[in-house]
Amino acid sequence: MFMLGLFKWWYGDGWKGVLGATNRRLQGLSEMFSINILLRTLFAPWKRVVTNPGASLDAKIAAFGDNIVSRAVGFTVRFFVLFAACVSFILLLVAGLAEILVWPLVPLAGVALIIKAFLP
Repeated sequence: MFMLGLFKWWYGDGWKGVLGATNRRLQGLSEMFSINILLRTLFAPWKRVVTNPGASLDAKIAAFGDNIVSRAVGFTVRFFVLFAACVSFILLLVAGLAEILVWPLVPLAGVALIIKAFLP
């Protein structure tokens, strides 16, 4: 009776639990990297470093150059963080899919190993 209940759970609620755990891991990764915020602020200046232009033309040109550099640094850092997030997301997705595909085979592997232990 216990084994029947175990197999019923393993191929029913247990499998649903693995799907849910994979989904939670992917959502947690998305929140950890703050992907929505990174995409929304992709072209924002780095750490809000903005130079206010002065009255003269030279000061305005210098402020424009400083602001472009700050935005370029912000874009570069955010781009590489987004790239790392995408790589991590893909790796986690592949690991989750492997776990989902291997899940139904684990009980069979246990039985096969027990049989193999007794056969020469």
